Amino acid sequence: MATTVQPHELDRTDIETYVIPGGTVYERFFECPLDYSQPQNGQSVRVFVRHVVPLGKEGQMRELPFFLYLQGGPGFECRFPGSAKGGWVSTAITEGYQILLIDQRGTGLSSPISADSLDARFASTTEKVEYVSNFRADNIVRDCEHIRKILCRDRADKDSKLALLGQSFGGFCITTYLSLFPESVSKAFITGGVPPLVDGPDAVYQATYGRMLSRNKQYYERFPRDVARVRSIMKHLNEVDVALPDGGRLSPRRFQQLGISFGFTGGFDSVHQLVFHAANDLESLGKLSTHTLTAIAGSQSFDSNPLYCIMHESIYCQNGTPSLWSAHRVREAQFAAEFEHSWDRIAASGEDSGPPVRFTGETVYPWMLDDYAELRKLKDVAQGLAEYTGWGQLYDVDVLAKNRVPVAGVSYYNDMFVDFYLSEKTAQAVQGFRQWVTNEYHHNGLRDDSRVMTYLVSLLRGDITDL
Repeated sequence: MATTVQPHELDRTDIETYVIPGGTVYERFFECPLDYSQPQNGQSVRVFVRHVVPLGKEGQMRELPFFLYLQGGPGFECRFPGSAKGGWVSTAITEGYQILLIDQRGTGLSSPISADSLDARFASTTEKVEYVSNFRADNIVRDCEHIRKILCRDRADKDSKLALLGQSFGGFCITTYLSLFPESVSKAFITGGVPPLVDGPDAVYQATYGRMLSRNKQYYERFPRDVARVRSIMKHLNEVDVALPDGGRLSPRRFQQLGISFGFTGGFDSVHQLVFHAANDLESLGKLSTHTLTAIAGSQSFDSNPLYCIMHESIYCQNGTPSLWSAHRVREAQFAAEFEHSWDRIAASGEDSGPPVRFTGETVYPWMLDDYAELRKLKDVAQGLAEYTGWGQLYDVDVLAKNRVPVAGVSYYNDMFVDFYLSEKTAQAVQGFRQWVTNEYHHNGLRDDSRVMTYLVSLLRGDITDL
């Protein structure tokens, strides 16, 4: 009987392709096991990858090395690459790579997680929780390894390794990759995402709440009149039940979450504009306008990317440790007075004076499951994940201590999301890690300035040694 030989993935002619400036894009889907510990059970996820080949080199796909990008989050898909001629993409192409942009499982076009998708498959909360528990960094990395083997079929081992770039949570994934499959990685770059090697998230929030207080101080120093504006807005939100156009509720505590923008370049300005518009609405209309409410809802991505909330704290959980709404517990125990949202207590020192209302950062809370329209539908699942004790190990400190993969990473000294001191400990625990520390950028430095990537390439190559 004749044996049917499957065509190589890179030779397929049935997939969609198109040209962008500087590159040709191939849109690929891969079937990956849902649970790699039980691949035989037949359950799978569909993972989407945009494959960018330098223009004019389409005939060299079987030879060019791969450069895989891991997006931040958790819970966000890759952005569409409008061009291959700028930013880190251009740097990677200049270095001789073809690029893989993966929508991590549960995001974008990769078996996306939503209330509707879970309801369509499962009847019970227990089933949903067990399913979503498979959507962490360990299985994201296993998907990447599964795809690497498919794309690099027939290549010699030395030519089948991936170069990796991880932004924020993508750096967490890279550290897991170096723990599980170091032999599959040629080099790695981490930007603003050297993870803390902890078993649970409490220590993370104890550190990052302090950084949020510092960013609040800087915000009000820049916009001192916003102290009174924000107090007037909070008073209104405490007295009036304000519905958002998308069906959510703009509670005082949700308004404080605008502070997540403080971690990005230009974040102070974007929050100030929302505050300015909201305060002007109250003065002129006595209520918040549809324009302002739509802008506020549009600045918060928890409804469109629900994994960002319901899986957020689990990225720090190892060895069975449940998160138990860590950010909420730490806030209540140590920072309740600083981040108060009850008007009676905010105004205790005077109706129109007193300390400024402080914004919160990249933190998730159980009350979000009431205030956000889409998250309401996932309330039971989110609670089940917060109590989940089946989390496995994400990092192998012994393997990392013997690491042989060239790794360079940038840690932003004033990073509001990933604490510098915890990241520094991890960098010291990974053998051969070349760390660049700078206060020149915020968390989005990779997107903000192409120099970040070129500097890391030079650092890893050895062109820069004066650290």
